[in-house]
Amino acid sequence: MKKLFGEQRRQFLLEKIKSSNEPMTGSDLAALANVSRQVIVGDMTLLKAKGEPIIATSQGYLFLAERVTELATRRIACRHQGEDTERELKLLVRAGVTVKDVSIEHPVYGELTAGIHVATVEQVEAFMQRVHDTGASYLLELTDGTHLHTITAANHVTLEKAISDMRDNGFLLEESE
Repeated sequence: MKKLFGEQRRQFLLEKIKSSNEPMTGSDLAALANVSRQVIVGDMTLLKAKGEPIIATSQGYLFLAERVTELATRRIACRHQGEDTERELKLLVRAGVTVKDVSIEHPVYGELTAGIHVATVEQVEAFMQRVHDTGASYLLELTDGTHLHTITAANHVTLEKAISDMRDNGFLLEESE
């Protein structure tokens, strides 16, 4: 493919991520558009600034199209140490939920939220590998393990099962604590 320029390239990239059911990496998009990954990062920033609902996940860029079906959603308060992150995420996805994000309350910056977007054990393993490969820290390290997750599922029964599993495994932060 010939090299695309400016607005034409951004429209091409937008169509690619809109039509994908999975996140697309910056490297994959760069290869499709015949540009560097750094150019893709800039293009995604410009598209977001124009109001396009694009998010960067650990697996790549994702277009947040409006869902036809409404998902059940909850925010849950959790507490554990970094070494339990993989077990926590696998517990949630095995219960049938998608873990959308993680949030912490920072004393200076207020609420900090980072996208996770994992729904399968394989996605959790890829996320954990990326954390390991980059040497990145977990947000929960800033709050002694206390954090929130936004979780979604097809129905409330699935959410309640996941929450029950979290409680049974000591990951849920309860009001009595």
